Amino acid sequence: MEFLNQIIASNEINWQTATIRLLLSFLLGMLIGLEREANHQPAGLRTHILISIGSTVVMLISIFIPQTFTGFVGDPGRIAAQVVSGIGFLGAGAILKFGTDVKGLTTAASIWAMAAIGLAIGAGMYAIGLISAGVVLFALTVMNLFEKYTFKQRTLRKIIIEIKKKDSNTTNLEKIFSEFDVRIVSTGFERNVNEASEKVSYVVAVTKELNVKDLSDSLEKEPGIVSISVELFQ
Repeated sequence: MEFLNQIIASNEINWQTATIRLLLSFLLGMLIGLEREANHQPAGLRTHILISIGSTVVMLISIFIPQTFTGFVGDPGRIAAQVVSGIGFLGAGAILKFGTDVKGLTTAASIWAMAAIGLAIGAGMYAIGLISAGVVLFALTVMNLFEKYTFKQRTLRKIIIEIKKKDSNTTNLEKIFSEFDVRIVSTGFERNVNEASEKVSYVVAVTKELNVKDLSDSLEKEPGIVSISVELFQ
């Protein structure tokens, strides 16, 4: 145990200290990666492990070079600094766009955070690395539950309503939207002079609980309604 404590406390980079730091980096990467894998994210277990280990190796090299080559002139931190900018490419690959919905931003942030944790472990900053990993896990799990409980997740839809001009009354339509917790983002208007009808288009934010059929049924009860169209907003 005393030998292990000496290795952990040592600032010298040798195979013993490097092994301890790489193993710890592997475990922390695995913890974060398991959470992402469980939530079916594009960057999961192996990705986070590799990012953590790779960042640790880069930091070990940054420390090892000036420690070993006494005639070294330059800033060894520049090697580790490239991880911060280079990790952006992986983060961008984790972000996916589905229509107006963007997925993977949290995973991209966890990738960036994991790289920083790997650098900390590689530098021998064990306490900071462990605390950071704990905070990241807290943000990904507990805060995720808090966010879902506090803020309803919404997606954008486009609702087009054709109504006879003589019965046009958008105020009643907006009241119905409010009853179904449908938030109006923007409104469009089109008038057909020949057919004496109007088309009102709404871009709305809706929750997953919305029953589109029930909403349509309520809108149909309004006088003068000719047609109702609900579609994904592109």
